[in-house]
Amino acid sequence: MSAALPYALSAAGTDLVQPVAAGWQLIVAALAGIAVIVVLIVFGKLHPFLALILGGFTVGIVAGENVAVVIASFSTGFGSTAAGVGILIALGAMFAKLLADSGGADQIVDTIVGHASPRMLPWAMALVGAIIGLPMFFEIGLVLLMPVIYLVARRSQLSLITVGIPALAGLSAMHGLVPPHPGPLVAISSLHADLGVTLALGVLVAIPTVIISGPLFGRLAGTWVVVSPPATWDTSDREQDAPRPGFGITLATVLLPVVLMLAKALADIIIDDPEQGLQKVLDIVGTPLVALLIAVIVAMFTLGRGARFDRSRLSKTLESSLPPIAGILLIVAAGGGFKQVLVDSGIGTLLADWAKDANISILLLAWLLAVLIRLATGSATVATITASSLMVGLVAGQSTAETSLVVLAVGAGSVFFSHVNDAGFWLVKEYFGMTVGQTIKTWSLMETVLSVTGLVFVLLLGLVV
Repeated sequence: MSAALPYALSAAGTDLVQPVAAGWQLIVAALAGIAVIVVLIVFGKLHPFLALILGGFTVGIVAGENVAVVIASFSTGFGSTAAGVGILIALGAMFAKLLADSGGADQIVDTIVGHASPRMLPWAMALVGAIIGLPMFFEIGLVLLMPVIYLVARRSQLSLITVGIPALAGLSAMHGLVPPHPGPLVAISSLHADLGVTLALGVLVAIPTVIISGPLFGRLAGTWVVVSPPATWDTSDREQDAPRPGFGITLATVLLPVVLMLAKALADIIIDDPEQGLQKVLDIVGTPLVALLIAVIVAMFTLGRGARFDRSRLSKTLESSLPPIAGILLIVAAGGGFKQVLVDSGIGTLLADWAKDANISILLLAWLLAVLIRLATGSATVATITASSLMVGLVAGQSTAETSLVVLAVGAGSVFFSHVNDAGFWLVKEYFGMTVGQTIKTWSLMETVLSVTGLVFVLLLGLVV
């Protein structure tokens, strides 16, 4: 078990659980639970939080478990996930809000885009999307970047697609592949993966994936669909002279938690001595909770002071960061409860035995499960939660790096072909002013290219780790 997320794991999920019923009954139970979630979200328009609760209960009841046992399993998973992953999401939201309100995000965008030639603009936008995507949720990053995408497209006389797709690729890749986003964090918790190793491998996979699905695919998509930025767009009312932190200090602050977590992972590999002084320090500061807490505290000074925030303004920024993520926290925690019901039913053990007999690649199976649930529900987070829950029994005995690759395979599958049941699809459609068909030919295909490319690089890494 990884020492990085000890608080996010429940004792019930640490070992293979013997099936509570016959194999066919557990398969029916798992399918019934997933079907309930899909039907309630897609057709019933029910909030995923409620759908996951009802889906978890469906799994337990169809599997023939006592209702009291199902409730206990769900509550255990809900509580452990909220206690671990929930804290990280809250700290990440605070950090992202500080970055946005201080003007630090604008500073990163303006600096990188301002130094790029017209030919290099799509590459610069991919870099901006990836950096902004590190601490921010996809929707927040998209809203933040759209004015920049409009402005860059107008100044460069390029299609909104040529400029925008690379930025969206950077945002989406970070969302699906790189912690501390909710999806990867839940998968790491469910599969007992090491966060530092997953982060390092996730960055290795994300870089070539963003290049292929961003600037390269964006150039092609820009010839299929030509969209001009809104003619009425005007930035003259923006507070151009408002103080904001410098580029260097902003970038250093954004990368601080990443560096701390990667340092811990490297120390575990290179030093490998828990009693050594440096490793003791890195084991503490590189723990995700501590790393993000340090980043938030540092950002209060570097970003807050850079924007000349007084104590009242700083307090207001931090306070306003939490209400918008309440729904995300509940969905993620309920996903933890659903996962625990699946684990305690023994379905993971059953799938592990089946995968061994079928001789199918664990990485490919993880990706396919996430793809199917993503297509059905439209939610990358729900796809990640459910697919990683089903993979718990299959990672037993895998090395640290192999388990992290399963997390990344699930993450890659979770962003496959965004379509009409995905809120992100409509957000992109409206911001870019495209028809449904144009959105499918650009955004949806970009997500598919990103997903498949991510899988390819995960499989390639699987050959060498």
